[in-house]
Amino acid sequence: MGVKVAKFGGTSVADADQIRKVEAIVRADNDRRYVVPSAPGKRSATDSKITDLLYLCHQHAQQEVPFEEVFSIIAGRYTDIVKALGLSLDLAPHLETIKREISEGTTADYTASRGEYLSGLILSALLGYEFIDPTSIIFFDSDETLDLKKTKERVGALLSRHERAVIPGFYGAMPDGTVKTFSRGGSDITGALIASGVGAEVYENWTDVSGLLMADPAVVDNPRPIDTITYRELRELAYMGAKVLHDEAIFPVKYSGIPVLIKNTNSPEDRGTLITQDAGPITHEKTITGIAGKKDFTIIMIEKSLMNTEIGFGRRLLTVLEAHNVSFEHMPSGIDTISLVIEDNQLVHKMGRVIEEIRAECKPDSVEVYPNMALIATVGRGMIHTPGIAARIFGALYKGGVNVRMIDQGSSEINIIVGVETKDFEQAIRSIYKSFVE
Repeated sequence: MGVKVAKFGGTSVADADQIRKVEAIVRADNDRRYVVPSAPGKRSATDSKITDLLYLCHQHAQQEVPFEEVFSIIAGRYTDIVKALGLSLDLAPHLETIKREISEGTTADYTASRGEYLSGLILSALLGYEFIDPTSIIFFDSDETLDLKKTKERVGALLSRHERAVIPGFYGAMPDGTVKTFSRGGSDITGALIASGVGAEVYENWTDVSGLLMADPAVVDNPRPIDTITYRELRELAYMGAKVLHDEAIFPVKYSGIPVLIKNTNSPEDRGTLITQDAGPITHEKTITGIAGKKDFTIIMIEKSLMNTEIGFGRRLLTVLEAHNVSFEHMPSGIDTISLVIEDNQLVHKMGRVIEEIRAECKPDSVEVYPNMALIATVGRGMIHTPGIAARIFGALYKGGVNVRMIDQGSSEINIIVGVETKDFEQAIRSIYKSFVE
């Protein structure tokens, strides 16, 4: 078999009991040779994430406020884990170094990265795997962007000399050697970089859910799990607000053609969700993959007679948005109309000026604004070859009493987006889901 890279999220390493589950998972498959841990997450709803506590320590230090009490909570979490695991690992020197660096004004990136660093030391000692600090293999340019080429080369070269290793997630090094973190959730990116660098057979992402779901469980009761999904479909669902891996977290393995398997640390026997470049032949039994949506949009509808014959109309319209640093999400159009779908946060304190300039630059017959809108995407590569998908969606919305205010379908034909009023958001998702699943 091939090499597997296993990344474990914060809930998977939250305490000693969870880490024992991680150990069992790693030892159950000899191909799991490289392990990427996050910092300990919450053990309960009232608990705190270690990363949040570390950021708090840094903020206190910057404001010359004592942070010893908060740091003692962090130290206690790790000390308790080591003791409960029965390890001989002495974290005291590492904790003292971290505390001293914070007090002496180290960066927020260094401070936050220590959560993963300490998790890595513990898992390395427990598994008997080599500990490799990511500052030696993950590199950023001077402008703080990831140096993907150098990172991939270094990961492949160094890990080829280590059959098994633990590599903390979330951070790497700037050209001067200082620590640089990814955005929150960056351990997913680290895992993908390691998987790409070693040419892994699969990148396993272990978390507290058994894969992706067809809809938000906060909206739909017990939505079905997604067994297999392509990167294209994932992109569409993530863009529309589904709680899935971020693009940045998968691009290294996506371009290397490495599948991602999302699994549940607490239920390792569950199938999980496999993310691939191509999910194989399309079956008509499952025409859609998932449904996702986002609220808080405004639609600006511009109408002008003979718009289609007016050269430069679209350019002038978009120039107005550019001048106000406003981006649009969608732009459905007709012969004499164009609608701009814009997130509300893009228009804060700008709406009036944008409308005025559209009138001045484009001289439309009318401009209408529709606030309180939501977008819902129905996604599935099986939609391309299946007649009647749109009819089922709109029929379901009709039965659910939902008025459709906008329709948009990209040329890829793997999704159909509808705009509805925010008050109808949940009902719309439930109606579409029911028409395809129940």
